[in-house]
Amino acid sequence: MDANALTPVHLDMVMDGLAMNSALPASMIRRLFAWRRGRGKVARRPDLTEAMAAEIMAIDDHWLVHSLALNDRLPDRFRIRLAAHRDSAVRSALVIHAANVPREVMEQLIDDPESQVREYLAQGHHTPSDLRARLAVDSDPRVRAALAKHWTQAPEAVRRILLTDPEAEVRAAACSTYFAHRPHPIPPSDLLPALLSDPVTRAGAVIHAVLDADTLQRLAGDPDSDVRAELAQHPSLPPSVREVLATDPALNVRVKVFARPDTPEDMRAQIHDSVHELSRSTADPGPDADDETVMQWYQNAFAPTDLRILRLPWVTADPLPHVDSPYVSFRVSAAVSRVLPADAVARLLDDEEEIVRLTMAHTAPHLVDPETAESIERRYHPRRDKFTFWWDKAEVLTFPPAALRRFATDPEPRLRSLAPRDPDLPPELAEKLASDPEDRVRHSVAAHRNLPLSSLRLLLADSSERVAEAAGASPFLPVERMEWLLAQAGL
Repeated sequence: MDANALTPVHLDMVMDGLAMNSALPASMIRRLFAWRRGRGKVARRPDLTEAMAAEIMAIDDHWLVHSLALNDRLPDRFRIRLAAHRDSAVRSALVIHAANVPREVMEQLIDDPESQVREYLAQGHHTPSDLRARLAVDSDPRVRAALAKHWTQAPEAVRRILLTDPEAEVRAAACSTYFAHRPHPIPPSDLLPALLSDPVTRAGAVIHAVLDADTLQRLAGDPDSDVRAELAQHPSLPPSVREVLATDPALNVRVKVFARPDTPEDMRAQIHDSVHELSRSTADPGPDADDETVMQWYQNAFAPTDLRILRLPWVTADPLPHVDSPYVSFRVSAAVSRVLPADAVARLLDDEEEIVRLTMAHTAPHLVDPETAESIERRYHPRRDKFTFWWDKAEVLTFPPAALRRFATDPEPRLRSLAPRDPDLPPELAEKLASDPEDRVRHSVAAHRNLPLSSLRLLLADSSERVAEAAGASPFLPVERMEWLLAQAGL
Protein backbone atom coordinates (compact mmCIF):
# COMPACT_ATOMS: atom_id res chain seq x y z
CA MET A 1 0.00 0.00 0.00
CA ASP A 2 1.33 3.43 -0.93
CA ALA A 3 1.35 5.55 2.21
CA ASN A 4 1.81 8.68 0.12
CA ALA A 5 -1.58 8.17 -1.50
CA LEU A 6 -3.56 7.83 1.74
CA THR A 7 -5.67 10.81 2.76
CA PRO A 8 -6.32 10.98 6.51
CA VAL A 9 -9.67 9.53 7.52
CA HIS A 10 -9.74 11.80 10.54
CA LEU A 11 -8.21 14.96 9.15
CA ASP A 12 -9.57 17.09 12.01
CA MET A 13 -7.71 14.96 14.56
CA VAL A 14 -4.52 14.94 12.51
CA MET A 15 -4.66 18.73 12.40
CA ASP A 16 -5.15 18.84 16.16
CA GLY A 17 -2.02 16.76 16.53
CA LEU A 18 -0.14 18.91 14.06
CA ALA A 19 -1.23 22.04 15.93
CA MET A 20 0.70 20.85 18.99
CA ASN A 21 3.60 19.28 17.08
CA SER A 22 6.75 20.62 18.72
CA ALA A 23 8.64 20.49 15.39
CA LEU A 24 6.08 22.52 13.43
CA PRO A 25 7.83 25.48 11.74
CA ALA A 26 6.67 28.98 12.71
CA SER A 27 5.30 29.71 9.23
CA MET A 28 3.08 26.64 9.43
CA ILE A 29 1.90 27.57 12.93
CA ARG A 30 0.51 30.79 11.44
CA ARG A 31 -1.25 28.93 8.64
CA LEU A 32 -3.14 26.90 11.23
CA PHE A 33 -4.74 30.11 12.52
CA ALA A 34 -7.11 29.79 9.55
CA TRP A 35 -8.25 26.27 10.52
CA ARG A 36 -11.88 26.41 11.63
CA ARG A 37 -12.84 22.74 12.07
CA GLY A 38 -11.07 22.22 15.38
CA ARG A 39 -11.07 24.01 18.71
CA GLY A 40 -8.14 26.29 18.15
CA LYS A 41 -5.55 24.06 19.82
CA VAL A 42 -2.72 25.84 18.04
CA ALA A 43 -3.31 28.84 20.32
CA ARG A 44 -2.26 26.74 23.31
CA ARG A 45 1.23 26.11 21.99
CA PRO A 46 3.93 26.98 24.55
CA ASP A 47 6.14 28.53 21.85
CA LEU A 48 3.71 31.16 20.57
CA THR A 49 5.43 34.49 20.05
CA GLU A 50 3.84 37.79 21.07
CA ALA A 51 3.35 38.56 17.40
CA MET A 52 1.43 35.31 16.98
CA ALA A 53 -0.71 36.06 20.02
CA ALA A 54 -1.50 39.48 18.56
CA GLU A 55 -2.55 37.86 15.27
CA ILE A 56 -4.90 35.52 17.10
CA MET A 57 -6.40 38.43 18.99
CA ALA A 58 -6.96 40.26 15.73
CA ILE A 59 -8.63 37.23 14.10
CA ASP A 60 -10.93 37.02 17.13
CA ASP A 61 -12.22 33.52 16.35
CA HIS A 62 -13.98 32.10 19.41
CA TRP A 63 -12.03 28.84 19.74
CA LEU A 64 -8.68 30.42 18.94
CA VAL A 65 -9.13 33.17 21.52
CA HIS A 66 -10.54 30.72 24.08
CA SER A 67 -7.48 28.49 23.67
CA LEU A 68 -5.24 31.55 23.90
CA ALA A 69 -6.83 32.41 27.24
CA LEU A 70 -6.00 28.88 28.44
CA ASN A 71 -2.35 29.23 27.40
CA ASP A 72 -0.33 29.45 30.61
CA ARG A 73 2.59 31.06 28.76
CA LEU A 74 0.55 34.05 27.58
CA PRO A 75 2.17 37.42 28.41
CA ASP A 76 0.31 39.58 30.93
CA ARG A 77 -0.57 42.34 28.49
CA PHE A 78 -2.68 39.90 26.50
CA ARG A 79 -4.37 38.57 29.66
CA ILE A 80 -5.34 42.13 30.60
CA ARG A 81 -6.93 42.62 27.19
CA LEU A 82 -8.74 39.28 27.35
CA ALA A 83 -10.19 40.17 30.75
CA ALA A 84 -12.36 42.67 28.89
CA HIS A 85 -13.32 40.31 26.08
CA ARG A 86 -17.01 40.24 25.21
CA ASP A 87 -17.16 36.42 25.43
CA SER A 88 -17.65 35.25 29.03
CA ALA A 89 -16.22 31.81 28.12
CA VAL A 90 -12.94 33.52 27.24
CA ARG A 91 -12.92 35.45 30.50
CA SER A 92 -13.67 32.22 32.39
CA ALA A 93 -10.81 30.47 30.60
CA LEU A 94 -8.42 33.13 31.91
CA VAL A 95 -9.35 32.22 35.46
CA ILE A 96 -9.00 28.46 34.92
CA HIS A 97 -5.26 28.98 34.32
CA ALA A 98 -4.87 31.71 36.90
CA ALA A 99 -1.46 30.76 38.30
CA ASN A 100 0.23 33.47 36.27
CA VAL A 101 -2.62 35.97 36.03
CA PRO A 102 -1.68 39.44 37.31
CA ARG A 103 -3.72 41.02 40.11
CA GLU A 104 -4.99 43.65 37.71
CA VAL A 105 -6.87 40.95 35.83
CA MET A 106 -8.31 39.47 39.04
CA GLU A 107 -9.52 42.88 40.16
CA GLN A 108 -11.31 43.33 36.86
CA LEU A 109 -12.93 39.89 36.88
CA ILE A 110 -14.04 39.81 40.52
CA ASP A 111 -17.00 42.01 39.54
CA ASP A 112 -17.61 40.29 36.21
CA PRO A 113 -21.30 40.36 35.18
CA GLU A 114 -21.18 36.65 34.32
CA SER A 115 -21.55 34.51 37.45
CA GLN A 116 -19.55 31.63 35.95
CA VAL A 117 -16.45 33.84 35.84
CA ARG A 118 -16.88 34.73 39.50
CA GLU A 119 -17.54 31.08 40.33
CA TYR A 120 -14.18 30.09 38.84
CA LEU A 121 -12.55 32.85 40.90
CA ALA A 122 -14.25 31.47 44.02
CA GLN A 123 -12.83 28.02 43.28
CA GLY A 124 -9.31 29.15 42.41
CA HIS A 125 -6.67 29.07 45.11
CA HIS A 126 -4.68 31.63 43.12
CA THR A 127 -7.34 34.28 43.67
CA PRO A 128 -5.96 36.85 46.17
CA SER A 129 -7.56 36.36 49.58
CA ASP A 130 -8.90 39.88 49.90
CA LEU A 131 -10.62 39.64 46.53
CA ARG A 132 -11.85 36.12 47.19
CA ALA A 133 -13.42 37.20 50.48
CA ARG A 134 -15.66 39.63 48.60
CA LEU A 135 -17.37 36.67 46.96
CA ALA A 136 -18.82 35.58 50.33
CA VAL A 137 -21.53 38.19 49.74
CA ASP A 138 -21.83 37.66 45.99
CA SER A 139 -25.32 38.10 44.56
CA ASP A 140 -25.37 34.55 43.13
CA PRO A 141 -25.71 31.73 45.70
CA ARG A 142 -23.87 29.36 43.33
CA VAL A 143 -20.80 31.57 43.61
CA ARG A 144 -21.06 31.63 47.40
CA ALA A 145 -21.54 27.85 47.49
CA ALA A 146 -18.47 27.34 45.31
CA LEU A 147 -16.47 29.55 47.67
CA ALA A 148 -17.66 27.54 50.67
CA LYS A 149 -16.77 24.22 49.07
CA HIS A 150 -13.35 25.20 47.70
CA TRP A 151 -11.95 27.73 50.19
CA THR A 152 -11.73 25.41 53.15
CA GLN A 153 -9.18 27.53 54.98
CA ALA A 154 -10.96 30.85 54.55
CA PRO A 155 -10.66 33.33 57.43
CA GLU A 156 -13.18 32.73 60.20
CA ALA A 157 -15.10 35.90 59.35
CA VAL A 158 -15.70 34.54 55.83
CA ARG A 159 -16.66 31.09 57.10
CA ARG A 160 -19.18 32.64 59.49
CA ILE A 161 -20.85 34.54 56.67
CA LEU A 162 -21.15 31.36 54.61
CA LEU A 163 -22.30 29.17 57.50
CA THR A 164 -25.14 31.60 58.25
CA ASP A 165 -26.04 32.36 54.63
CA PRO A 166 -29.80 32.75 53.99
CA GLU A 167 -29.60 30.19 51.15
CA ALA A 168 -29.65 26.50 52.14
CA GLU A 169 -27.41 25.65 49.17
CA VAL A 170 -24.64 27.86 50.56
CA ARG A 171 -24.97 26.69 54.17
CA ALA A 172 -24.88 23.07 53.00
CA ALA A 173 -21.67 23.70 51.07
CA ALA A 174 -20.11 25.51 54.03
CA CYS A 175 -20.86 22.70 56.49
CA SER A 176 -20.61 19.52 54.51
CA THR A 177 -19.30 15.98 54.66
CA TYR A 178 -17.48 16.71 51.39
CA PHE A 179 -15.14 19.58 50.48
CA ALA A 180 -13.06 20.06 47.37
CA HIS A 181 -9.83 20.44 49.35
CA ARG A 182 -8.27 19.31 52.60
CA PRO A 183 -8.02 20.00 55.44
CA HIS A 184 -11.74 20.26 56.07
CA PRO A 185 -12.78 23.37 57.99
CA ILE A 186 -13.89 23.28 61.62
CA PRO A 187 -16.94 25.46 62.28
CA PRO A 188 -16.80 27.95 65.17
CA SER A 189 -18.04 26.25 68.34
CA ASP A 190 -20.67 28.89 69.05
CA LEU A 191 -22.36 28.12 65.72
CA LEU A 192 -22.55 24.37 66.31
CA PRO A 193 -25.99 24.34 68.00
CA ALA A 194 -27.55 26.15 65.03
CA LEU A 195 -25.71 23.95 62.54
CA LEU A 196 -26.91 20.80 64.29
CA SER A 197 -30.46 22.14 64.24
CA ASP A 198 -30.37 22.94 60.53
CA PRO A 199 -31.25 19.90 58.36
CA VAL A 200 -28.88 20.97 55.55
CA THR A 201 -25.84 21.39 57.83
CA ARG A 202 -26.53 18.75 60.46
CA ALA A 203 -24.58 15.91 58.83
CA GLY A 204 -21.53 18.11 58.30
CA ALA A 205 -21.61 19.36 61.88
CA VAL A 206 -21.95 15.95 63.59
CA ILE A 207 -18.25 15.11 63.64
CA HIS A 208 -17.58 18.36 65.56
CA ALA A 209 -20.40 17.91 68.08
CA VAL A 210 -19.94 17.26 71.79
CA LEU A 211 -21.90 14.09 72.39
CA ASP A 212 -23.85 14.78 75.55
CA ALA A 213 -26.75 12.45 76.27
CA ASP A 214 -29.42 14.59 74.59
CA THR A 215 -27.35 15.26 71.46
CA LEU A 216 -26.44 11.60 71.17
CA GLN A 217 -30.06 10.50 71.40
CA ARG A 218 -31.20 13.03 68.80
CA LEU A 219 -28.48 12.16 66.31
CA ALA A 220 -28.81 8.39 66.72
CA GLY A 221 -32.51 8.67 65.94
CA ASP A 222 -32.20 11.15 63.10
CA PRO A 223 -34.21 10.09 60.04
CA ASP A 224 -31.35 11.14 57.73
CA SER A 225 -28.98 8.21 57.26
CA ASP A 226 -26.14 10.60 56.39
CA VAL A 227 -26.45 12.09 59.89
CA ARG A 228 -26.33 8.63 61.48
CA ALA A 229 -23.39 7.70 59.24
CA GLU A 230 -21.45 10.73 60.44
CA LEU A 231 -22.31 9.86 64.02
CA ALA A 232 -21.02 6.34 63.38
CA GLN A 233 -17.52 7.69 62.81
CA HIS A 234 -17.47 10.19 65.70
CA PRO A 235 -14.33 9.58 67.79
CA SER A 236 -16.30 9.80 71.07
CA LEU A 237 -19.06 7.40 70.09
CA PRO A 238 -20.04 5.16 73.05
CA PRO A 239 -19.78 1.40 72.42
CA SER A 240 -23.48 0.93 73.15
CA VAL A 241 -24.48 3.30 70.33
CA ARG A 242 -21.85 1.80 68.04
CA GLU A 243 -23.55 -1.59 68.48
CA VAL A 244 -26.92 -0.11 67.51
CA LEU A 245 -25.51 1.61 64.42
CA ALA A 246 -23.76 -1.61 63.39
CA THR A 247 -27.20 -3.00 62.51
CA ASP A 248 -28.66 0.22 61.11
CA PRO A 249 -31.10 -0.37 58.22
CA ALA A 250 -29.06 2.04 56.10
CA LEU A 251 -25.95 0.23 54.88
CA ASN A 252 -23.90 3.42 54.54
CA VAL A 253 -24.15 3.73 58.34
CA ARG A 254 -22.86 0.19 58.84
CA VAL A 255 -19.91 0.92 56.54
CA LYS A 256 -18.83 3.77 58.83
CA VAL A 257 -18.93 1.47 61.85
CA PHE A 258 -16.93 -1.12 59.89
CA ALA A 259 -14.19 1.49 59.33
CA ARG A 260 -13.75 2.47 62.98
CA PRO A 261 -10.48 1.44 64.67
CA ASP A 262 -12.34 0.45 67.86
CA THR A 263 -14.89 -1.83 66.18
CA PRO A 264 -14.49 -5.39 67.50
CA GLU A 265 -13.34 -7.80 64.80
CA ASP A 266 -16.34 -10.07 65.14
CA MET A 267 -18.64 -7.07 64.65
CA ARG A 268 -16.58 -5.93 61.67
CA ALA A 269 -16.95 -9.35 60.06
CA GLN A 270 -20.70 -9.37 60.68
CA ILE A 271 -21.06 -5.93 59.09
CA HIS A 272 -19.01 -6.99 56.07
CA ASP A 273 -21.18 -10.05 55.47
CA SER A 274 -24.46 -8.25 56.11
CA VAL A 275 -23.64 -5.37 53.76
CA HIS A 276 -22.98 -7.76 50.89
CA GLU A 277 -26.03 -9.91 51.64
CA LEU A 278 -28.49 -7.04 52.12
CA SER A 279 -27.15 -5.11 49.16
CA ARG A 280 -27.93 -8.06 46.91
CA SER A 281 -31.40 -8.57 48.34
CA THR A 282 -32.60 -4.95 48.44
CA ALA A 283 -35.51 -4.49 46.07
CA ASP A 284 -35.30 -1.79 43.42
CA PRO A 285 -37.39 1.31 44.20
CA GLY A 286 -40.64 1.51 42.30
CA PRO A 287 -41.38 4.17 39.68
CA ASP A 288 -43.34 6.19 42.27
CA ALA A 289 -40.58 6.19 44.89
CA ASP A 290 -39.57 9.60 46.26
CA ASP A 291 -36.07 11.02 45.91
CA GLU A 292 -35.09 10.07 49.45
CA THR A 293 -36.03 6.43 48.90
CA VAL A 294 -34.15 6.30 45.61
CA MET A 295 -31.06 7.84 47.19
CA GLN A 296 -31.10 5.37 50.07
CA TRP A 297 -31.50 2.49 47.61
CA TYR A 298 -28.49 3.78 45.66
CA GLN A 299 -26.41 4.09 48.82
CA ASN A 300 -27.33 0.54 49.82
CA ALA A 301 -26.47 -0.78 46.36
CA PHE A 302 -23.12 1.03 46.45
CA ALA A 303 -22.25 -0.05 50.01
CA PRO A 304 -20.15 -3.11 49.02
CA THR A 305 -18.07 -0.84 46.82
CA ASP A 306 -17.75 1.60 49.72
CA LEU A 307 -16.25 -1.22 51.77
CA ARG A 308 -13.63 -1.80 49.06
CA ILE A 309 -12.62 1.81 48.50
CA LEU A 310 -12.32 2.89 52.13
CA ARG A 311 -8.95 4.45 52.90
CA LEU A 312 -8.15 4.13 56.59
CA PRO A 313 -5.39 6.39 57.95
CA TRP A 314 -5.22 4.44 61.18
CA VAL A 315 -4.39 1.29 59.20
CA THR A 316 -1.75 3.12 57.16
CA ALA A 317 -0.18 4.39 60.40
CA ASP A 318 0.17 0.83 61.72
CA PRO A 319 0.06 -1.31 58.56
CA LEU A 320 1.76 -4.58 59.48
CA PRO A 321 -1.18 -6.16 61.35
CA HIS A 322 -3.38 -5.58 58.30
CA VAL A 323 -1.23 -6.87 55.45
CA ASP A 324 -3.12 -10.17 55.48
CA SER A 325 -6.51 -8.70 56.36
CA PRO A 326 -9.54 -10.39 54.77
CA TYR A 327 -10.73 -6.92 53.74
CA VAL A 328 -9.50 -5.32 50.53
CA SER A 329 -9.69 -1.77 51.89
CA PHE A 330 -7.50 -2.70 54.85
CA ARG A 331 -4.84 -4.22 52.61
CA VAL A 332 -4.96 -1.19 50.28
CA SER A 333 -4.62 1.15 53.26
CA ALA A 334 -1.63 -0.88 54.43
CA ALA A 335 -0.13 -0.71 50.94
CA VAL A 336 -0.10 3.09 51.14
CA SER A 337 2.43 2.89 53.99
CA ARG A 338 6.07 3.60 53.20
CA VAL A 339 7.43 1.77 56.24
CA LEU A 340 6.50 -1.81 55.41
CA PRO A 341 9.24 -4.47 55.54
CA ALA A 342 10.30 -6.12 52.30
CA ASP A 343 8.40 -9.36 52.91
CA ALA A 344 5.14 -7.48 53.51
CA VAL A 345 5.68 -5.44 50.35
CA ALA A 346 6.22 -8.64 48.39
CA ARG A 347 2.96 -10.15 49.68
CA LEU A 348 0.97 -7.04 48.76
CA LEU A 349 2.58 -6.90 45.31
CA ASP A 350 1.26 -10.42 44.74
CA ASP A 351 -2.16 -9.81 46.30
CA GLU A 352 -5.16 -11.48 44.65
CA GLU A 353 -6.85 -8.08 44.33
CA GLU A 354 -5.57 -5.82 41.57
CA ILE A 355 -6.14 -2.57 43.45
CA VAL A 356 -3.88 -3.82 46.26
CA ARG A 357 -1.09 -4.78 43.86
CA LEU A 358 -1.26 -1.47 42.01
CA THR A 359 -1.35 0.59 45.20
CA MET A 360 1.69 -1.17 46.60
CA ALA A 361 3.56 -0.77 43.31
CA HIS A 362 2.70 2.92 43.23
CA THR A 363 3.87 3.37 46.84
CA ALA A 364 7.19 1.56 46.40
CA PRO A 365 8.08 1.20 42.69
CA HIS A 366 11.76 0.96 43.64
CA LEU A 367 11.02 -2.33 45.42
CA VAL A 368 9.36 -3.96 42.41
CA ASP A 369 11.76 -6.30 40.61
CA PRO A 370 11.39 -6.77 36.81
CA GLU A 371 9.68 -10.15 37.12
CA THR A 372 7.07 -8.81 39.55
CA ALA A 373 6.61 -5.68 37.46
CA GLU A 374 5.87 -7.80 34.41
CA SER A 375 3.42 -9.91 36.38
CA ILE A 376 1.57 -6.80 37.58
CA GLU A 377 1.33 -5.34 34.09
CA ARG A 378 0.38 -8.66 32.53
CA ARG A 379 -2.44 -9.17 35.03
CA TYR A 380 -3.75 -5.63 34.71
CA HIS A 381 -7.37 -5.59 33.56
CA PRO A 382 -9.08 -2.26 34.30
CA ARG A 383 -12.57 -3.51 33.48
CA ARG A 384 -12.48 -5.82 36.45
CA ASP A 385 -12.21 -2.88 38.84
CA LYS A 386 -13.15 0.57 37.59
CA PHE A 387 -11.17 2.13 40.43
CA THR A 388 -7.90 1.00 38.86
CA PHE A 389 -8.34 3.01 35.64
CA TRP A 390 -5.67 5.51 36.74
CA TRP A 391 -3.01 2.84 36.21
CA ASP A 392 -3.75 2.71 32.49
CA LYS A 393 -2.06 6.07 31.96
CA ALA A 394 0.56 5.76 34.65
CA GLU A 395 4.17 4.84 33.99
CA VAL A 396 4.99 3.67 37.49
CA LEU A 397 7.06 0.61 36.70
CA THR A 398 10.18 0.51 34.56
CA PHE A 399 11.61 -2.29 32.46
CA PRO A 400 15.03 -2.93 30.94
CA PRO A 401 15.30 -2.54 27.14
CA ALA A 402 15.53 -6.29 26.64
CA ALA A 403 12.17 -6.81 28.32
CA LEU A 404 10.54 -3.97 26.37
CA ARG A 405 11.75 -5.46 23.08
CA ARG A 406 10.40 -8.83 24.11
CA PHE A 407 7.06 -7.18 24.85
CA ALA A 408 6.85 -5.96 21.24
CA THR A 409 5.83 -9.45 20.13
CA ASP A 410 3.90 -10.47 23.24
CA PRO A 411 0.35 -11.88 22.80
CA GLU A 412 -0.94 -9.40 25.40
CA PRO A 413 -1.81 -5.97 23.85
CA ARG A 414 -0.98 -4.05 27.03
CA LEU A 415 2.53 -5.48 27.05
CA ARG A 416 2.98 -4.60 23.38
CA SER A 417 1.92 -1.04 24.11
CA LEU A 418 4.74 -0.74 26.66
CA ALA A 419 7.45 -1.64 24.12
CA PRO A 420 7.82 1.92 22.71
CA ARG A 421 9.04 3.09 26.12
CA ASP A 422 12.40 1.86 24.86
CA PRO A 423 13.82 4.94 23.11
CA ASP A 424 16.11 2.71 21.06
CA LEU A 425 13.43 0.26 19.98
CA PRO A 426 14.65 -1.26 16.68
CA PRO A 427 12.83 0.12 13.60
CA GLU A 428 11.60 -3.30 12.55
CA LEU A 429 9.82 -3.73 15.89
CA ALA A 430 8.39 -0.21 15.73
CA GLU A 431 7.11 -0.94 12.23
CA LYS A 432 5.44 -4.14 13.45
CA LEU A 433 3.74 -2.27 16.30
CA ALA A 434 2.46 0.39 13.89
CA SER A 435 0.42 -2.27 12.10
CA ASP A 436 -0.87 -3.89 15.30
CA PRO A 437 -4.60 -4.73 15.34
CA GLU A 438 -5.01 -2.92 18.68
CA ASP A 439 -5.26 0.88 18.41
CA ARG A 440 -3.71 1.35 21.86
CA VAL A 441 -0.54 -0.29 20.54
CA ARG A 442 -0.47 1.81 17.36
CA HIS A 443 -1.07 4.92 19.45
CA SER A 444 1.86 4.09 21.73
CA VAL A 445 4.35 3.87 18.84
CA ALA A 446 3.05 6.75 16.69
CA ALA A 447 5.58 9.29 17.96
CA HIS A 448 8.58 6.97 18.33
CA ARG A 449 11.79 8.30 16.87
CA ASN A 450 12.67 4.97 15.24
CA LEU A 451 9.33 4.46 13.52
CA PRO A 452 9.93 4.21 9.76
CA LEU A 453 8.46 7.11 7.81
CA SER A 454 6.30 4.81 5.72
CA SER A 455 4.63 3.51 8.90
CA LEU A 456 4.14 7.02 10.27
CA ARG A 457 2.42 8.04 7.04
CA LEU A 458 0.07 5.09 7.36
CA LEU A 459 -0.80 6.09 10.91
CA LEU A 460 -1.85 9.54 9.68
CA ALA A 461 -4.65 7.72 7.85
CA ASP A 462 -5.43 5.38 10.74
CA SER A 463 -9.05 4.46 11.45
CA SER A 464 -8.59 5.44 15.10
CA GLU A 465 -8.95 9.14 15.91
CA ARG A 466 -6.44 9.10 18.74
CA VAL A 467 -3.85 7.25 16.64
CA ALA A 468 -4.24 9.76 13.81
CA GLU A 469 -3.84 12.65 16.26
CA ALA A 470 -0.72 11.10 17.80
CA ALA A 471 0.77 10.65 14.33
CA GLY A 472 0.09 14.28 13.51
CA ALA A 473 1.83 15.32 16.72
CA SER A 474 4.97 13.26 16.03
CA PRO A 475 8.03 15.54 16.02
CA PHE A 476 9.61 13.14 13.54
CA LEU A 477 7.08 13.97 10.86
CA PRO A 478 9.03 15.46 7.91
CA VAL A 479 8.33 19.08 7.03
CA GLU A 480 7.24 18.09 3.54
CA ARG A 481 4.59 15.78 5.03
CA MET A 482 3.43 18.63 7.28
CA GLU A 483 3.14 20.80 4.16
CA TRP A 484 1.13 18.07 2.45
CA LEU A 485 -1.26 17.86 5.43
CA LEU A 486 -1.82 21.61 5.42
CA ALA A 487 -2.62 21.40 1.71
CA GLN A 488 -5.12 18.59 2.39
CA ALA A 489 -6.79 20.90 4.92
CA GLY A 490 -6.96 23.74 2.42
CA LEU A 491 -4.38 25.78 4.30
